[in-house]
Amino acid sequence: MKDQIQEEIIEEFSAFDEWLDKYDYLIELSDTLPAIVAEHRTDDYVIKGCLSRVWVDARIEQGKVFFSADSDAIITKGIIALLIRVMNGRTPSEIIDMDLYFIDAIGLGENLSPTRSNGLLAMIKQMKMYALAFNAQA
Repeated sequence: MKDQIQEEIIEEFSAFDEWLDKYDYLIELSDTLPAIVAEHRTDDYVIKGCLSRVWVDARIEQGKVFFSADSDAIITKGIIALLIRVMNGRTPSEIIDMDLYFIDAIGLGENLSPTRSNGLLAMIKQMKMYALAFNAQA
């Protein structure tokens, strides 16, 4: 099933022919990241499996999940900003079942270094784990 936000991201990235331009755009997107509160920039919130340090937090409001995050690496910040844009404001079930097809559609998977690809998978896994936890509480 097509997802409007993922389709918008695919459209935005289709404007760039070169991967360097897409990296520049990822860096720009890092500015859109919902800021994580300082108290959550701790090891309790750091994602294991990322080379750079990435902190992710989630809260549930009226049945929908909202994420905040930060990273010490600018490209990673752009990547997590994309993931948050796609997953924010959805129910835990929607997040758990979500097919993040935009990653392959924009060429992200194939253009990341192996360590960044592992980090991407670790970020997705952590975000889905938050959704699973919220689902279990419901």
